[in-house]
Amino acid sequence: MLAFYYLFQKGEKMKPFKYSAKLIGIFVLVLIISFFCYSKNFKVYAKKLNIKGEHMNKELTEVRASHLLVKTKEEVEKLRTDIINGKDFAEVAKEVSLCPSGQQGGDLGYFGKGQMVPEFEKAAFSLPVGEVSEPIKTQFGWHLLIVTGQK
Repeated sequence: MLAFYYLFQKGEKMKPFKYSAKLIGIFVLVLIISFFCYSKNFKVYAKKLNIKGEHMNKELTEVRASHLLVKTKEEVEKLRTDIINGKDFAEVAKEVSLCPSGQQGGDLGYFGKGQMVPEFEKAAFSLPVGEVSEPIKTQFGWHLLIVTGQK
């Protein structure tokens, strides 16, 4: 529509074949951009291209995470390697975690900002869903964390 307006503002009469290709190109471009921006895959493409769409700027208010707690850095590093190589996080947490949540596979449920110690919270709110954290040191010991949901 803007292309038609522009052409008529210039006082030019539309020549059927001269401008039709340009108009069709503009129309197709607008359709592609509209589809791309509103598709579910926009977040994936935006991450690859470092684009921040409107829905990507929304602040996370809650995350759901599972964790395990052990005494030493060496132990947590070995467990992280095992989990990355295919061991089930929940099973490992049930076997070795010193935290009572270990009995539920380390599931902490959803929690908001300010509910966990700062080191733990920082990791939880920065990790993508499904990625195992680097070892996290807190006053309780060494943790591994996996985010399982975000709101």
